[in-house]
Amino acid sequence: MKVIRPALLAVAALAVASLSSCSTTSSSGGGGGMAAYNAYDRPAKLPKNPSNVRVKVSIQNQMAYVLEGNEPLLVMPVGVGKAGSVTPSGSFRIFRKNHYQRANTHGFAYKGNDIRQTYLAKKPAGYSFKGTPMPYWCEFKPAYGFHTGWMKPYPCTHGCLRMHHNLSPKFFKLVSNGTPVSIAQTQPEDATIGRNIPRPPDSTPLADFHPSYYLTDEPFKHHKSPSYD
Repeated sequence: MKVIRPALLAVAALAVASLSSCSTTSSSGGGGGMAAYNAYDRPAKLPKNPSNVRVKVSIQNQMAYVLEGNEPLLVMPVGVGKAGSVTPSGSFRIFRKNHYQRANTHGFAYKGNDIRQTYLAKKPAGYSFKGTPMPYWCEFKPAYGFHTGWMKPYPCTHGCLRMHHNLSPKFFKLVSNGTPVSIAQTQPEDATIGRNIPRPPDSTPLADFHPSYYLTDEPFKHHKSPSYD
């Protein structure tokens, strides 16, 4: 459990990007590493008929394919569940979208200037609680969804599907409540449009944002405005 001292609270105001995580830890930082991470993007196009949009996710390839029929609208890397908290496989539909979603099981307990990164079930008596920010939430199974999160080259989530912050606004606009989502270990697209897709730099070596940042609404405001081909 992390205890935050008052003298460090001003650090949060210096945060320049907003990214969150299915876990209770997150990474960020400045310099070339952060600049390279922030520069990552993937092309996307709008559908002719939004009702024909569907999403396919490959666990093995850690890739999501947003398709209109067989035409790719967005091909993007995703973070998938780690061992012990795997991403569920099967056929689903997106049923709830919320730009301002927060986790309801993990986040930050706070009392005055004392901030502790923890789970809700372990919140100290007398403390308030705010869940970890999960911007651009698109829920496909109760407690499982796509959302902005720190990207790593290996399975790293509690079962959710993390998106890079430059891609989550694009995905959020392309899908609707009712959009089908198929999740499997592999997808046929892995051998075609999903081959050799560059992934964002590993966020692991970047420095932590101060936890007080995540008590604010700033994590929901620093996504790149989406553009489409």
